[in-house]
Amino acid sequence: MPTPALPQPTSPWRPPAILRPGAVWRGAVGGVLAAGLSVLAAPASGQEPSSWGPELLFHTFSIAAVDPATGESGVAVTTRVACVGNGVPWVRAGVGAVATQASTRTEYGAELLDMLEQGMSPQEALNRATSEDSGRDRRQVGVVSVDGRAAQHTGTGPGAWAGHRSGPNYAAQGNVLVGPEVVDAVAEAFEASEGSGRHLADRLVEALGAGQAVGGDRRVGRLQSAAVIVADPREGMARRPDGQTVHINVCEHKTPVAELRRIYDTVSGTLGWRELSQPVGSDVRQVKLILHELGYFRPDAESLDRTNTSAVFDDEIAEAVDAFRADQGLSYRGSGGTPPGFVDADAIERMWTELEAAGRAAEVRAAFREMTRVRR
Repeated sequence: MPTPALPQPTSPWRPPAILRPGAVWRGAVGGVLAAGLSVLAAPASGQEPSSWGPELLFHTFSIAAVDPATGESGVAVTTRVACVGNGVPWVRAGVGAVATQASTRTEYGAELLDMLEQGMSPQEALNRATSEDSGRDRRQVGVVSVDGRAAQHTGTGPGAWAGHRSGPNYAAQGNVLVGPEVVDAVAEAFEASEGSGRHLADRLVEALGAGQAVGGDRRVGRLQSAAVIVADPREGMARRPDGQTVHINVCEHKTPVAELRRIYDTVSGTLGWRELSQPVGSDVRQVKLILHELGYFRPDAESLDRTNTSAVFDDEIAEAVDAFRADQGLSYRGSGGTPPGFVDADAIERMWTELEAAGRAAEVRAAFREMTRVRR
């Protein structure tokens, strides 16, 4: 059912006390709620059809934020429910970010961003959206505009601990948490990285990790997920027309926030995501011996030395591996970006096949038995 037209605001927006930097709302709600389950009420206009089954519940904590230096907008979120990235975070390049959670009304994402794009303030947009929503008491929403203003709503329905905190350029919110320290940790971590020059996605993941470190979602024994999305309005930053640069959705994982960090660091190539070293060992000698026998590595030498350098995986053997892979029809660095000198199970199997065909496999295996003898 389409959302009905909402009335136009009749007075200019003025920031309420909760939006001043450092302002905090905290609350603990009990009675009708237990273990993060919300009480069902009549669906609001614009909700999904009843045939879809139970309403979408993402009891969670999140941060929606912008970077005034770059114009980026983003959301990071985690919860003990699968696939939180499919419902809570919404961003629009050059406009802002929205986190819609608790009894999640996904329509808030596009609606609030539309209103921001039309020139409304976050508070005006949120007031207008919630005024027409009969389920607003079960909702929790955070919205931030690209100019850094924020507005938040936590109804009386989301389970304790529930509340929110905002400051310049961000809105942090959560429900069914171990306590207010979660939202405080998220907010303080984000504030601490302001002006650092770090990418917004990096800062958001760090803030989320700070909230997780102090306890996060108080439920146990449930599926867990996390997500971060960022949009960048600057030309040449995104390959997508909507400006989205980062979209990592860990739909289910035992430690989803840690996995979010691992994926972000890996994809971005951040130093430390892997250990760096030049391979050294008997297995390197073995590859050299095989490719020597097959004529790819030092084919003119009568034999290979057994010095310390013979165990080092260097450029010479990497080039020999690439030549072998190319002749075998395997991908190599010149055919699509495979790492130089990539020796995987498939390449090793092909090496032994070629040695068998050349009648040299038995002799090489005998040499390997001596090289691989355990003497410890």
